[in-house]
Amino acid sequence: MESGETGRVVVITGATGGIGTAVAKALSAAGYSLVLTAPSMDKLTALASELEGPCTVVAGTLNDESLAETLLMAALDRFGRCDVCVNNGGILELGLIETIDIERLINMVRVNVEGAFRVAYIFLKHFVEEEQGHLVNISVGVGKKTRPTAYAATQSAIEVLSDALSMELAGSNVQVSCIQPGLVKTGLNARWELHPENPSGNAEPLEPDDIAQAVLFILEKPPGSRATPDAAEQP
Repeated sequence: MESGETGRVVVITGATGGIGTAVAKALSAAGYSLVLTAPSMDKLTALASELEGPCTVVAGTLNDESLAETLLMAALDRFGRCDVCVNNGGILELGLIETIDIERLINMVRVNVEGAFRVAYIFLKHFVEEEQGHLVNISVGVGKKTRPTAYAATQSAIEVLSDALSMELAGSNVQVSCIQPGLVKTGLNARWELHPENPSGNAEPLEPDDIAQAVLFILEKPPGSRATPDAAEQP
């Protein structure tokens, strides 16, 4: 079984989006082996061709109840282990009350909340059994204050879940982190009808590479140290 220089294996959801792609490239360059997922196999294949290290790709959407199990099995079958899950996948549906398509909004909730929760629990169950592992949830951070969209509520759900899971697993070798950077320059931002202020206080949104470096820092920081509070939270 092939593996990268670190010997560690990372699963990344939402791998072909701005943040997911940046994280995949940064971790591959750092010697991690990757399992990538996103809806488009063409985009996944193109991304895989740009990576430096070993990876496998699985096309799928987070509203597929079996996807999380499929991703875990893909990591174990290809690399024999799974050490990290970057829970990054999600979609954005926006609109005023008068114009929003409620069915598309509810589908967003299923993907961003139910799908992300399934990923979190499937991988954490495996990590607990292995007595090691790291779940990294990505939230844009707009859930911290009242926002004019249901999208913000889905992000708040991820943040609250991260806090609860961190407390549940405190004292174990299984870690839960949540990166909450505020607004990031990705394709999703172009769809804001009511653009929120940047909750991080930055004058300009961050770049996807900034988030990738935060993920890399969290995964490689010395045991017992804490992540930078503005970039990531890990109780």
